[in-house]
Amino acid sequence: MAEPRRQILVVDDEETVRWAVQKALEREGHTVLHAADGPGGAAAAEAPGVDLVLLDVRLPGMDGLEVLARLRRSRPDLPVIMMTAHGTMQVAVEAMKGGAYDYIAKPFDMEELKLLVRKAFEARALTQEVVRLRAALEGRPDFGGIVGQSAGMQEVAKAVGRVAATDLTVLIRGESGTGKELIARAIHANSRRHQHPMVAVNCAAIPRELLESELFGHEKGAFTGAVAARRGRFEQADGGTLFLDEIGDMDVALQTKILRVLQERQVERLGGERSIPVDVRIIAATNQDLEAAVARRAFREDLFYRLNVVVIHVPPLRDRREDIPPLAEHFLTQFAAEQGGEPKVLSAEALERLVQHRWPGNVRELENVVKRACVQAPTAMLLPEHLPAFPAAPEGEGEAPREGIEARLGEGVRAELRRLRGARDGALHDYFVSCLERPLLEAVLERAGGNQLKAADLLGINRNTLRKRIRELKIEPQRRGRDAAGEDEP
Repeated sequence: MAEPRRQILVVDDEETVRWAVQKALEREGHTVLHAADGPGGAAAAEAPGVDLVLLDVRLPGMDGLEVLARLRRSRPDLPVIMMTAHGTMQVAVEAMKGGAYDYIAKPFDMEELKLLVRKAFEARALTQEVVRLRAALEGRPDFGGIVGQSAGMQEVAKAVGRVAATDLTVLIRGESGTGKELIARAIHANSRRHQHPMVAVNCAAIPRELLESELFGHEKGAFTGAVAARRGRFEQADGGTLFLDEIGDMDVALQTKILRVLQERQVERLGGERSIPVDVRIIAATNQDLEAAVARRAFREDLFYRLNVVVIHVPPLRDRREDIPPLAEHFLTQFAAEQGGEPKVLSAEALERLVQHRWPGNVRELENVVKRACVQAPTAMLLPEHLPAFPAAPEGEGEAPREGIEARLGEGVRAELRRLRGARDGALHDYFVSCLERPLLEAVLERAGGNQLKAADLLGINRNTLRKRIRELKIEPQRRGRDAAGEDEP
């Protein structure tokens, strides 16, 4: 099969060599140009239509090594094959060091030359493909190791893509262990600030008296032990992103200083007398109910509204169980790479146990369980006995609601529920309310013994939202026991 037509330049001072090579390569379907000296060859090779150069070492006017050096500067991607006599083999080796693709010794067999030309074009095609893929990857969002196929995580990915290109403050909300820092790093990696640092501070892990110095820095002698001036995290993140993890645990007095920095875009070191301008994007994260914290004055309301510009909710793992198999596979591969071995495999029974567990520690707990199982398993397959004895889910949690909800609704209706959950107009809305939403709420309330707080948790919604729907649908909630009644009192 003939090669695709390409343009090849032959640079040699021997006319017979030029003629023989031209005839052989033209039979392969290529277009062949030729030059008889170094300056002419260098000029011809710099034309954009030339795809490959066959270059003799010894040339009048400018030797082959000089031509090669010039081409490496002007056309670094152009493959060059050196042609050399036996007496100049050492020069050919030097040419290889200078960037030639390969060399062939004279007198050469034409079949050998054609094979070498094909390999050079294949190598160039691979190089161009790598360049293309790298360019494509640079334009693709980098989610920094985030694994997830569920609808919830797809929404998170969309939110990251929408907000990354802006400088808006982002508040990431979710339970502990759901991967909020990974989301923050994905936002930073896809922002215009990605070439500057992202600095992370865990506000819950650093004592209050140290956190202030950690964030704002201090001058020499500002307090006992301050033997030298130190930049704070705001200064370290200048031009980039500052990630304030678990900001709900920050002391109220320190919240005031954070608010001032957000407003003024300046920091003052402890013991300092001057303001230092900082250009920092803030991404905060919390596992707490900040609205409740504001209500009890444990969190400043003005800081809450300053942070609550764009909110990304990271769903807990129990609400996206379809992500458990790919996450487990990811952690198996990751552990194998860390240990320098082959990834182990989860048996179907072990994977089913992972999927059924409630995962109160979320993704972080799953990672620890998978890696511990890899250590304990003597074989390449992880079996249920290699997993910890998961505690039974509390009544009303985990898989328990299936007894009430599934028996009442059935698979077909539940599938329709998933399809119509977002419908809020016309006949679809009426159908949703009469056939799906009312029976669903009644079934969950029955399962929860009339406890609206537990029912809201089973449904994954706010209790106030549940109360509103109960009133609108005129559902009479059942009550069982003093605890249920007491918890639902306003």
